[in-house]
Amino acid sequence: MALGIYVSAMTPGSGKSLVTLGLADMLLRHADRVGFFRPIVEGSEPAQDPMVRLMQRNFNLTAETSRGGLTRREVRSLLVAGERGEVDSRCLTIYNEVAAHCDVVIIEGTDLSGHDVALEFVLNARLANNLGAVVLAVVNAREMTVPETADAVDVARRELHDAHCDLLAMMVNRAEPDAVDEVRAAVRPGASGRPVYVMPELNEISQPSMSEVARALHARQVAGSASLERDVVGIKVAAMTVGNFISQLDHGNLVIAPSDRADVMVAALASAVSPEFPVPSGMVLTGGLPIDAGILALLSQAPFPVFAVDDDTYTAARKVSRVRGEIASGQRRKVAAALGVWTRHVDEHELLERLELPRPEKTTPLRFLNQLIVRARAQRKHIVLPEGLDARVLRAAEILQRRDVCALTILGPEGQVRELAASEGVDLSGTTIINPATSGLRDDFAREYAALRAKKGVTLEDARERMLHGAYFGTMMVQLGRVDGMVSGAAHTTANTIRPALEFIRTKEGVEIVSSVFLMLLEDRVLVYGDCAVNPEPDAKQLADIALASADTAARFGVTPRVAMLSYSTGASGHGESVEMVREATELVRSRRPDLPVEGPIQYDAAVDASTAASKLPGSSVAGQATVFIFPDLNTGNNTYKAVQQSAGAVAVGPILQGLRKPVNDLSRGCTVEDIVNTVAITAVQAQEG
Repeated sequence: MALGIYVSAMTPGSGKSLVTLGLADMLLRHADRVGFFRPIVEGSEPAQDPMVRLMQRNFNLTAETSRGGLTRREVRSLLVAGERGEVDSRCLTIYNEVAAHCDVVIIEGTDLSGHDVALEFVLNARLANNLGAVVLAVVNAREMTVPETADAVDVARRELHDAHCDLLAMMVNRAEPDAVDEVRAAVRPGASGRPVYVMPELNEISQPSMSEVARALHARQVAGSASLERDVVGIKVAAMTVGNFISQLDHGNLVIAPSDRADVMVAALASAVSPEFPVPSGMVLTGGLPIDAGILALLSQAPFPVFAVDDDTYTAARKVSRVRGEIASGQRRKVAAALGVWTRHVDEHELLERLELPRPEKTTPLRFLNQLIVRARAQRKHIVLPEGLDARVLRAAEILQRRDVCALTILGPEGQVRELAASEGVDLSGTTIINPATSGLRDDFAREYAALRAKKGVTLEDARERMLHGAYFGTMMVQLGRVDGMVSGAAHTTANTIRPALEFIRTKEGVEIVSSVFLMLLEDRVLVYGDCAVNPEPDAKQLADIALASADTAARFGVTPRVAMLSYSTGASGHGESVEMVREATELVRSRRPDLPVEGPIQYDAAVDASTAASKLPGSSVAGQATVFIFPDLNTGNNTYKAVQQSAGAVAVGPILQGLRKPVNDLSRGCTVEDIVNTVAITAVQAQEG
């Protein structure tokens, strides 16, 4: 039977969706099958509820395992008709359909946003009891003093007890950031003696985005950037002269102006493209008046979105002031901020002790990537990103910072980096930016590089020139211990990333070559493929090096290494130069690591399929259950990983470089923001081993 956890707001505006997200992120690392159910939704279509859709997208849940129940209108009609039992019955039916596919189901109650908050509380309590769920209660501390918050926790606990609810945990959300410790000390533990977790209000979540503002105003976009994820930090109504308006404008302000104020439009655009002036988050033009065609042409290049509404300026400003940011909007930046605050303020180990969850049997891609983030965060390292003028890198940096994964340094001309971040609506708070061209470190790094490469004829002037390149400067930061690792390659070749590392970081003792692996995340397990990115035609000794390094990488990331040395022949059935090379490499691996399960030469089908293995290599400890696959050459490896990625729907994480004394990793030039986030997390985990 599935365990149900009912996330219940105890006061309006509790921000319980943050708790739902954090809970789901935690549970997916500890249970095979997690579901989501929202008994009462606000819209007219339960399947289109924003939280239902967000859970599906963010945690790969299906329409069967993430569902809405009844609409608020349906519930109201049933209650008016005296059919309270019908509400419970229909919700229970849908919940049971979800639970049939799950080990644990997160149930999110109503927002207490109706006219009768007491009635909603009773409704949530009844549903929790009838669904057989434990309650995780959330109290909103916003606009309450510390003593008032502590009292609110006591009241909530007493109300749940009186309603005969089984209380799993109490959480306080949206506390003043400076008062979190004080609130934590003031709240009193309940009968269980378990802690009450306290989380702060986050502007990154509560500030609305431009997409939320546009939706609330039913605005139509007429010009500017298509990116609507920018946060609205403040509102500026342009009801003054341009000079005074510009002096009042701050970064991230939403500009509201009548649609006949061409001077304001041009001034806002000029401010956005000038490095010394703030960049608005967007512009709303009011009054429904025609906008000059020439001005619209100018605004088409604006780095912020421009909308038009028919409302007058006062009405539009009032509507905007009522818009609040919602996690359910699904924006990655808000989700990252929510997961970050959950991780910083909730002891997941303690919370899990309160639950009895079945041990996971599978490693899904989502679970693996979530565990990767958790491991990186457990011992925070410092990673440098040399490509500061790539918008993907900046977006990834923001997500990494919000999720508190690691410390970050970005390389590039600071003014240009910040200008790009502002134009993309990216917040780089907490991230260090260094310009190699002007940094005082450049001369120190050049002297170190010249000394290390003196035998190659490198002069100090050559070294100073080389340190202008981000990959060289970043690699030297790693070499000298100023950072723990580097991730590069979003805008440069693999050679550009690896060359500096080979020149002065060099390989580990006993390792001859740098190689790479991809972590292939299949539906229910993780496989390791090497080498698919670096070495075109390794010899037997190099192939053995690749196998040993790949086995170590597998173990580092929680994969029990069972190594298959791949060939077109299995066992003693075939001969030929390439087969003999794989056979020799296999023997080298065995001699160097007698404890490591390794088989070769072996064909791919015999390595993965138990029935094929039983006929071709009976009794093998690797055949049919291999986890690490070593390809004989780059052509085979690169094509195979791409074939599996495309045909089997596997998530390919990498390439992960191995064999270096310190972690440096490469990105594909076609990488996504998620790829960068994952590679940085991998690099941080590698750095923990050093």
